[in-house]
Amino acid sequence: MSDSPQPYRVLARKYRPRNFRELIGQDAMVQTLGNAIRRGRLAHAFLMTGVRGVGKTSTARLIAKALNCIGPDGQGGPTIDPCGVCEPCMAIAEGRHIDVVEMDAASHTGVDDVREIIEAVRYAAVSARYKIYIIDEVHMLSKNAFNALLKTLEEPPAHVKFLFATTEVNKVPVTVLSRCQRFDLRRIPAEMLAGHFAHVVEAEQVAAEPDALSLIAQAAEGSARDGLSILDQAIAHAEMGEGEPMVTAAQVREMLGLSDRGSTRRLLGLLLEGDTAALLGGVRDQYALGVEPLSLMRGLLELVHAVTLVKAGRDIATPGQSDEERGALADWASQIGFGPLHRLWQLMLKGHDEVATAALPIEACEMALLRVMHAATMPDPSDLARMLQGGVPAAAPALPGQAPAAAAPAPEPASSLPASFEDLIEAFWQKSKGHLAQEMHDCVGIIRYDPPMLEYRGTASLSPDFATRIIPALREVTGVAWTVTQGEGEAQPTLLANEQRQLADSRAAILETPVVKAAMDAFPDAELVHSDEPEQWSAEA
Repeated sequence: MSDSPQPYRVLARKYRPRNFRELIGQDAMVQTLGNAIRRGRLAHAFLMTGVRGVGKTSTARLIAKALNCIGPDGQGGPTIDPCGVCEPCMAIAEGRHIDVVEMDAASHTGVDDVREIIEAVRYAAVSARYKIYIIDEVHMLSKNAFNALLKTLEEPPAHVKFLFATTEVNKVPVTVLSRCQRFDLRRIPAEMLAGHFAHVVEAEQVAAEPDALSLIAQAAEGSARDGLSILDQAIAHAEMGEGEPMVTAAQVREMLGLSDRGSTRRLLGLLLEGDTAALLGGVRDQYALGVEPLSLMRGLLELVHAVTLVKAGRDIATPGQSDEERGALADWASQIGFGPLHRLWQLMLKGHDEVATAALPIEACEMALLRVMHAATMPDPSDLARMLQGGVPAAAPALPGQAPAAAAPAPEPASSLPASFEDLIEAFWQKSKGHLAQEMHDCVGIIRYDPPMLEYRGTASLSPDFATRIIPALREVTGVAWTVTQGEGEAQPTLLANEQRQLADSRAAILETPVVKAAMDAFPDAELVHSDEPEQWSAEA
């Protein structure tokens, strides 16, 4: 009877680092640990923090190996380069060492789980140099569990080491952080990840285009585990030829729903030229190919950022960057000023956020790009200021391929504008903008009201997007462009606060009248309430 085949191990597990040399992107931490081990300055507790997939738990296991390695001859001591062949190294790698205890805090959050550790640390290690406790996602422990662990963590026995790993270090109490030696594991650069993936596909006897590995590395966002999981999927997605499977950039883009860089450059070119029909057609073509609208917006954002960096004089050339892309970036950087570039970035960033939450993503993407295109001819803030002061601004700088905006006329006189803030709110009610009117009434305190200028200070309950909503609404209600600023100076009370104060004063005055005082003394449980009729009070027993 033949042996059953070994089950397939995913790449993220198969290529987990077995020693510190294979731990990529964390050289500073490895150097610090190496120096500490060589000098015998070992902390009793270590905390590894960083985003998912950068090697926190793997580092904890490697530290356990380093501290308990005895070498091939059984005579070795702690080392930054564990042999991997001695019994402690092999047992730790296989997860069966009795003195290396791993605990997932996400499923062991209570004080009882920590109490077991506290009781066990009193006993010496069975077969290792150090008894080691690895607690993953330590921030998930309850407050009581952390408190129970504090004393042991501060003064553990000499044979015990604690190794903590977390993705959310801000949730770990400061009292715990202060008792640990902390290592912040960095995101792994995309170039380093691509090189690592090249070694992996070679070991797996799989062919892969360099551009495909670069795309996977960028999609991994600094996480080796995420990248290996995507690579695993890409190998499964690759077509089998006569020989080994071939992972291509086109297949990776299709699998991840990414737009290729050439298509993104063409879309940005159409946007800058103001070609509405061609832009919308290009967006729909990408959508038909499986490109997600959010990915499309992100690609355009990355391209605008790259143009801005080139204009700022930064060399952003990468090994996989084509001559065509370098030329396009340099050409745009020479034609577009910093002001329009910043405006492009802000408008696209807003569009990206809208697409991320939209019920109709592709429609939201089209509308966002159309807004970017037509907002390019808006005047700069300095021109708007001159408009408000009665001057006529110069034409706004246009993007390449677009006609400059015509000079805007001077604003109309403000003599017919609402004379007071109360009148302005009444105008909003008359224009069926009751929600904004109520918000202004309840949450806005006036610092300065000088139409068409409004400076205010909002209460804590004022919505964060109030300023962006009030400016177009003021133009619609009054027919004039307003300058609206949120100040920090002393402001008048809100209209709601004034009404509440007047109501309280009226109530206090009524309660002080002899008749009401006598009635309240006679009926201790009576209460003075305000009726629906204006300025009417009544007593209820």
